[in-house]
Amino acid sequence: MKQGFRKNRQNGMIFGVCAGIADHFGFDVLWTRVAFVALTLLGFGLPLLLYLTVAILAP
Repeated sequence: MKQGFRKNRQNGMIFGVCAGIADHFGFDVLWTRVAFVALTLLGFGLPLLLYLTVAILAP
């Protein structure tokens, strides 16, 4: 049985959210970070707010 989402603090740079997303979905961490930065620049900061929310709430 697969566990739910968890942050990855070993491979993470700040809070480990992007590394946790990459682990959960099987993506490369670099491309997850690039996608996050691109979405933040295009989304006027909304992805940054979601990132901080996940950083606080996720184990």
